[in-house]
Amino acid sequence: MKFFITLLFFLFLNNCSLNKDSKYWTEDVEKRKVDQKKLTEILKKSNDITTLTQEEYQIYIDDYIKKSKYPDISQ
Repeated sequence: MKFFITLLFFLFLNNCSLNKDSKYWTEDVEKRKVDQKKLTEILKKSNDITTLTQEEYQIYIDDYIKKSKYPDISQ
């Protein structure tokens, strides 16, 4: 019985996700969906950056920074 409880406990711990991008731990799932939709529209318009508004450009730059392969120097 002890073995069974220990096994269940470990399975439970392994199934927990501490990833900040996980949909289970974030509270703003709806906001994220809206942001993702905005991002896809912005990426469609990104061929000509001069047509982007300031807010769209900020979202575009934030996404570009997340995808970049450069190290984070803020640490």
